[in-house]
Amino acid sequence: MTLDEIAKEMGVSKSTVSRALSGKGRIGEVTRQKIISYAAKQGVLLEKTVEKENERGEVTHNLGVVFPSDIYINGNPYFQDCMLGICEAASLMGYNVVLAIATAIDISEIQRLVEEKKVDGIILTRSLVDDKAVEYLTRSRFPVGMTGLCASSDVIQVDTDNEAAAESLTSLLIGKGFRKFALVVEDLSYHVNKSRYNGFCNALLKNGISKEKQAIYTGNLRMELLDAIITDIFAKKTECIICGDDIVCTRMMSMLQGEGYRIPRDIAIASLYNNQNLNCFTPAITAVNVSAREVGNMIGKQMINYLDGKPCEQKTIMDYEILFRKSTNRI
Repeated sequence: MTLDEIAKEMGVSKSTVSRALSGKGRIGEVTRQKIISYAAKQGVLLEKTVEKENERGEVTHNLGVVFPSDIYINGNPYFQDCMLGICEAASLMGYNVVLAIATAIDISEIQRLVEEKKVDGIILTRSLVDDKAVEYLTRSRFPVGMTGLCASSDVIQVDTDNEAAAESLTSLLIGKGFRKFALVVEDLSYHVNKSRYNGFCNALLKNGISKEKQAIYTGNLRMELLDAIITDIFAKKTECIICGDDIVCTRMMSMLQGEGYRIPRDIAIASLYNNQNLNCFTPAITAVNVSAREVGNMIGKQMINYLDGKPCEQKTIMDYEILFRKSTNRI
């Protein structure tokens, strides 16, 4: 019987089985004894099996964290805060963090970490609708976690309910009297953007407002395109702009104020994700507030608990709050 087969029968990872049978690495004693007892009943020769199937010997106590390549372009504070949370958890629990970069089509750095046995598990910090990294890691039976949501039950997931948050914010704005919206959200191949788009549409439907009468802009929203988008927004007599995230909102606010528009007298604006930059605008921006640091800390703890053979949650949904500020006041 192989380590893979034991892991599947016991509902744990291969690395957990390896730790239990070798006596090396961190693992809960109850879990260790259960695995050893099961393996003994199957007639598994512990030492030889481990030597044959776990060529790297002791675990590395390294946790791979994968960032999207566009953080170098946008400098997205979400990923920085998330990284702080992961590092806090890793430091407290005796693990190191190894960074890697990936794109939707290039996962070579992830493959190198796995194939060269540099890490015990990997955390992905962005979820894609069609995710090559998730497909590769789950197919390889390699421990994987994610700050985001996906359909795979083999992935440890920590996220906010972005769809519900977008629906809540939009519904509250409707309750304040807004009826004509512009939704400005980037690439819908990102799970978080798709969820926020769906939440916006759900709010319109539940409040009896036609989606067809709203202005919706998606895709690669480069700065040079925003001027045309803003012109179109005002031509359609939009009352409130809802931005998909803080990066889009910062760009929109800079453009609007640079053109001399008064917020919220000429148009209201809100963001489906908050960061400290939005607090610095005058007026401050209405936004969905989530602690990326807490999300990172939680996924770090859940992943390390899983790697150490301790109880962990397969899916954790973190709290959010709606911060209503002057950018959506009715004048």
